[in-house]
Amino acid sequence: MVESGNNRALTNVFLFQGAYFVITGVWPLLGMDSFIAATGPKQDTWLVEMVGLLSVSIGITFIVASLRKQKLPLVLGYSVALSFLFMDLIYVIKDVISPVYLLDGAIQFIFISVVTFLVIKNP
Repeated sequence: MVESGNNRALTNVFLFQGAYFVITGVWPLLGMDSFIAATGPKQDTWLVEMVGLLSVSIGITFIVASLRKQKLPLVLGYSVALSFLFMDLIYVIKDVISPVYLLDGAIQFIFISVVTFLVIKNP
């Protein structure tokens, strides 16, 4: 974990990523039909809802840590972003999910890149 008070830019990245996870996680919970329309058909909507709830939980964790200027959960940030990125890439390549998921993969890659840059810049 990194002290967020020492790096305002890193805190802002986690705040943005937290908001992104909350918004994308709540979407299928509040509007499964529009989520499916944008991302393609789903076999198990309960699984989509579970991933949404997990995404919301992670997002809230990022937001709270950022706003309270607590230590930022870097390991969680990296592992979640890498997990979403790999799943997006692998399952788009396998033609299991819609290419629209590459947009999420790109956002995850940007998060990983910016956090890495900021951590290296301000160890």
